[in-house]
Formats: sequence, structure tokens, C-alpha cells
Amino acid sequence: MTPNSQDQLVITYEYQGIDPRAIADVIRVEQSIEFPNELAPAWIQDEVVGKIVEITSLTPELHQFKIVFNPDNTGGELPQFLNVLWGNASLFPGVRVIDVDVPQSLTKKFKGPRFGIDGLRKHFGAPTRPLLTTALKPMGSDSKTLAEMARTLALAGFDLIKDDHSLANQPWSKWRERVEIVATAVQEANQITGKNCAYAPSLNLPFDQVHEAAHTAKKLGAGSLLVLPGITGFDSMRTLAEDDSIALPIQAHPALLGSFVSSPTNGIAHGIIFGTIARLAGGDISIFPNVGGRFSFTPAQCQEIKSKAVAPLGNLKPIWIAPAGGMTVERIPEMLASYGSDIALLIGGALSRGDLAANAEAMVSAVSGR
Repeated sequence: MTPNSQDQLVITYEYQGIDPRAIADVIRVEQSIEFPNELAPAWIQDEVVGKIVEITSLTPELHQFKIVFNPDNTGGELPQFLNVLWGNASLFPGVRVIDVDVPQSLTKKFKGPRFGIDGLRKHFGAPTRPLLTTALKPMGSDSKTLAEMARTLALAGFDLIKDDHSLANQPWSKWRERVEIVATAVQEANQITGKNCAYAPSLNLPFDQVHEAAHTAKKLGAGSLLVLPGITGFDSMRTLAEDDSIALPIQAHPALLGSFVSSPTNGIAHGIIFGTIARLAGGDISIFPNVGGRFSFTPAQCQEIKSKAVAPLGNLKPIWIAPAGGMTVERIPEMLASYGSDIALLIGGALSRGDLAANAEAMVSAVSGR
């Protein structure tokens, strides 16, 4: 393997410590053969073990280094790609993945988002404006109550109405019952408005039920899916996105993914998790906490996600971002100024402060004509 080859998987790590070459040397072996390098046959040392190509020390205790790996190490599959990216390296303190260059020899193995930005603009008849999306809340509401909320929101002109991610199969609203009742309410509203509002049930279910539930949701009239890749797995989301018999837009929720990005010294960069990996796994919309919300990523972290959501990635489509987490209608102008119009405006609980119908209509009016 030659480090100058164009067809290499290049991973950039940040390390807080005093000997960056030592940790880089450990990681290049650990993330490939996990075997004493000197005991490996020469061809494996040359072709399979990662190669350090650059070390930069920003301070005596803050360093960045690049390692190139043979793309064949991934087997062309997402689970092993994630393993090469972060696998055992996740066990080393002070190590963080801050960038990854994925070669076309690897990206061509993935179909990526089925719709992406252009596809959803056509799907929802929104050639220039943002998408309007919201969540059904709170847990504890019965299915009929949630369906009436959905009807109100669909009549107001929303594009997407998703389950709150925590709605699963609770006794107050069983999954199948909820999906059938809510999907019917949204379809009835569409007949009145002439629009194409899509209901996205949460696939927050045991793994062995996820794929069948996606098919069931489509049969019951759901027009989209909400997937929790941190819980059911990124590769689970990929299989749903690539299934032509499902062929529904997929929203990726950040539940359980915060632990990857919340530490300044360990984990994986925000843009990689919510941009690059979300696209490889087939998400059409990537949901993440916006600046100033309940969880509040920083402006730089949010812009990093926006950048990776649309950056060149082989032939994979660019995707929508949905900066969320306590957003309000009043913040829409600020969000549009910050992110542009390729944004899914996700406002949930705030719409229920006062009259839901009036608040929903105000949100639609805030982006009408864009």
C-alpha cells in the first residue's frame, strides 16, 4: 500500500497527550490487524496495516495525525467501516476522530440516501423553501389524541409529521394501532389540502422487528420513517434505505449518539456522525441539536454538520439537516439565515403552547413563498 495512492481511506485523529507518534503507531496497527506488527508477514505489513502520513503538533499536548488504510480493510461494508474508523481506537483516552476521507472505491459500495435534498424537494413540491416538520408528543397520549394532532398539523400544511422518538410500543399507544390511526388521519387531511404530508412512525423497536415494522408502516399508509441509528444500528438504517419495496424517506434521530460527540477529547466529530455516516447509512434527513436548544451544539459544530451533509461523497446525494431540540417559530428567521433553505425546520413541543392549529399555521406562514 502506497500512502500517496488516491484510493485510500484517510482518517484524521486528534490526540491529547505527550507522544503522538507512539499512539499513532499503536492505532494504525490496532485499527487494522490487532496483532504484533513485527510478527505479521511482510505483505500484510505493507498492504493491510495502516500508514502514518502526517503528524502535526498544535501544542505540546495537542496533536493531529493522519493514517491511511487500505479500503479493502472495510470489506466494502458499513459495520466494518465503522470498526476501522473507531473500533478499538475508542478505548484509548484522549483520542478523537476529526475527519475522514472516504474513497470512491468505498462509497460506490453504498446507495446512500434514496431521496436527498433534490428528491425530497420534488416529493413534497418544495422547489426552494425549507421543509416543515414536527413531532407528535408527549408520550402518554393515546393514539386518537396523537392522530388528531397529526390531522391538525397536516391541514396546516406541514410536509412531515414524525412520532416523537420515544414513542414505541407503550400501553397508552401501541405501535401498530398508532401507526394505522395517525397515518389515516394524515391521508384524510391530504385529501382535503391536496398536499403530500408524510407521517413517519418511530422504528424504536426490538431489532428483530424493525424491518417488518417498516413494511407494515408503509402498508398502513406511513409516508416516511423515523430511524434511531444509535439504538437500532446504522447498518439497520442502511438496509431500510436500500430496500426498494419500502422506498420511503428516512429521518435519522440522534438518540444515543451524543456520547460520540459530547466529549472534547474523545469520540468522533459532529460532522462525521451526523453528516458522513448518516449519508453512508441512507438517511435523507439528519436531526441534531441546534444552537441554543435544550442540548445546544456550538455554532461551529452545527456548521460542520451542515458542511458534511452536502460535501462531495462519491456519488451519494447531499442530505437535509434538521437542527432541533427546543426550537420555536420565532427562531425560524435566524435558522434560515444560518443554514439557508436546505433545512428541515423541526419544531415540536413549542407548537403546543397555546393553540396548536394557530401555531402550526404561523409556522407555515413563516416560510410561505420561499
